[in-house]
Amino acid sequence: MICAHLLVVLLFIYLGARLGGIGIGFMGGMGVVALSLLGLKPGAIPFDVISVIMSVIMAIAAMQVAGGMDFLVKVAEKILRKNPKYITFLAPTVTYFMTVLAGTGHTAFSTLPVIAEVAKEQGIRPSRPLSIAVIASQIAITASPISAAVVFLSAELEKNFGLSYLQLLGIWIPTTYAACMITAVICNFLGKDLKNDEVYQDRLAKGLITMRGEMQIEIKPYAKRSVMIFLIAILVVMLYATAISKTVGLIQNPILSRDNAIISFMLATAAIITMACKVDTAKITNAATFKSGMSAVICVLGVAWLGNTFVEGHIDQIKAVSAEFLQQYPWSLAVILFFASTLLYSQAATAKALYPTAILLGVSPEAAIAAFAAVSALFILPTYPTLIAAVEMDDTGSTRIGKYVF
Repeated sequence: MICAHLLVVLLFIYLGARLGGIGIGFMGGMGVVALSLLGLKPGAIPFDVISVIMSVIMAIAAMQVAGGMDFLVKVAEKILRKNPKYITFLAPTVTYFMTVLAGTGHTAFSTLPVIAEVAKEQGIRPSRPLSIAVIASQIAITASPISAAVVFLSAELEKNFGLSYLQLLGIWIPTTYAACMITAVICNFLGKDLKNDEVYQDRLAKGLITMRGEMQIEIKPYAKRSVMIFLIAILVVMLYATAISKTVGLIQNPILSRDNAIISFMLATAAIITMACKVDTAKITNAATFKSGMSAVICVLGVAWLGNTFVEGHIDQIKAVSAEFLQQYPWSLAVILFFASTLLYSQAATAKALYPTAILLGVSPEAAIAAFAAVSALFILPTYPTLIAAVEMDDTGSTRIGKYVF
């Protein structure tokens, strides 16, 4: 039955990918129903991951309504326009660190138009900075102190291998950023220059190319204050998570676990921003980050639950087949995570679905740490929102899905 159950999982993930966006979460739930009818007991619902995502999104949405996101976009635009010739390196740097700070890759939406415009003004093929900027915004999830994926895996690795939260961040932040910069070097040579690109020249002749210039963004009175409150909250989260770490041990037997601390701190941050920045709470649920974040929650709920149902139902068979192979070829964990994340549509969902099993199978701590960035392969299938947005925002026609899509 394991083959039949696996086919059901893949079928519903495929159908979800065809629906796009939040549809993959819907199909994940339907897949759980199908597996239940075939005799599998529903697996654990990833409430811990979902709760972290929701609480972080609350704080970000409150900051956005207060004008904080507009302020960050304005800062990002100044950085990009100050050194436009290096946009292929600066663009991923901007989207990377915005994601590290916010814990969600959806922050890239606001910077993609700026990246496309600056590249176009400089005669640089926009597909070069846009492609790596999108990928950097996804990879950075595995380096963000408040992302659900990092919170979950750091807790698992500390529990099983005694590795501290700061130790792990100290590895994941520099290595993932360095990987993005290496890829930026490669991207800098991909595709024809705009002056030699037939598609661009044709669109230019037809008057389909527009130069918008610098974005006119009105910065709200409390925008800077909201960003400052949010940054302080991230610092507090990091300090507390370090203090309760078993390897540091500053707080023995903490009342608040790391998950509970992040959830409560982020909700408190949302409350402080709302009060200190005079935010209308009715507007928070209409914020773009709120809507995209809640869509992500449904995706994680559906696909992670579907994955957990399959894995928990066949854990003995999986152990029998995979344990020796994974121990002998630890690099294979990265390959498994890479292709799983293209289907599971979420770094947190992929980590939640596969890492506990991998650790149970005896994967080494080195392999577990090194493979983590592979959960960010959401850019393989042309369905992720930021990827599609990058294509739509480039009116030069240089950024395309491509002829050969996996």
